[in-house]
Amino acid sequence: MIAIARKYFSSLFIKPNSFSCNSSIHPFSTWKLKRLIPVPEICDVLVNKHQFSPELASLASSRLPKFRDPQRADLALSFLKENSFTTTQLQKLVISNPRVLGFTIEGLKSRLKVFQDLGLSSDDIAKMISSNQAILNSSMANKIVPNLSMLKGLLGSNDDVARLLKRCSWFLLYDLEKTLMPNVEILKRCSIPMERILYFIYTRPRVFLAKADTMMKSVEKAIEFGFPHTTFAFIQAVAVFNCTSEGMWEAKLQILRDLGFSDNGIVAMYRKQPITFSASGNKLKKKIEFLLATGKYNIANIVTCPVTLGCSIENRLEPRLQILRLLESRNLIQKWPVLSGFN
Repeated sequence: MIAIARKYFSSLFIKPNSFSCNSSIHPFSTWKLKRLIPVPEICDVLVNKHQFSPELASLASSRLPKFRDPQRADLALSFLKENSFTTTQLQKLVISNPRVLGFTIEGLKSRLKVFQDLGLSSDDIAKMISSNQAILNSSMANKIVPNLSMLKGLLGSNDDVARLLKRCSWFLLYDLEKTLMPNVEILKRCSIPMERILYFIYTRPRVFLAKADTMMKSVEKAIEFGFPHTTFAFIQAVAVFNCTSEGMWEAKLQILRDLGFSDNGIVAMYRKQPITFSASGNKLKKKIEFLLATGKYNIANIVTCPVTLGCSIENRLEPRLQILRLLESRNLIQKWPVLSGFN
């Protein structure tokens, strides 16, 4: 098994997926800003009626391709406010998707109703749409409604669909016939019970949005490493393989080797806590060096308890170490606890 593991650690090559629910506002370069022409009337609505800053209002109005109607913009934003969208969410939505200023009330109502019928609250809907603005631009007839129908058929109820969308709204936008459904079949062929597959979908949703061939390769690697199919560690291993390129993988392994880990130790850590390897090599290095610098823990301790590498230095490790140092300085403890005590 160790030999097999070494082989795959060295040769793994899986294209990373670009799954991201991050919808932060990206700044525009200066030269682009100079070429944008704001619409004064819409700027006035955004600033005086909806609490936008003048800068955001200018940027948003200048990016509006058509329907430059201040009354329509006001009605659209007022309607969204009535449906639990906060000022911050509206700003985020408008900057990323200025076309919302040209939406009709009827168009917005019909979109929101689809999600309301699932049982999602107004707050849930506002959070989902402001975090994934593409939902407002996607075709209801050709994308969103068919995907919702497919999800309901797979998961069983509107409540279950709503539960999944709260975790990952990207299921509304992907081609589920080429991702989710074949990926479910791949796991079924591994003799994983459907009940367990559904659990995996809820706990690691973006794994199921990978391309089917990527999923197949990742599953094969996880099987080669000997992960029991029905364990959560199995799907964690698949998730790591899905998003790790050959270069990234080798970089992490070399960092660990340079720190003093043997290949056997690396394999042991991976099999105990595969999700640890989803962190970058530099983050792993920082945490390992932090633990070793205490003089209380060594490589063997970390191999035995790799889950510690998933802890934040600032929020978890450092505060606990400060307490231990204090207790030790007052002779209140004779020996520091094992690393598992930090989790």
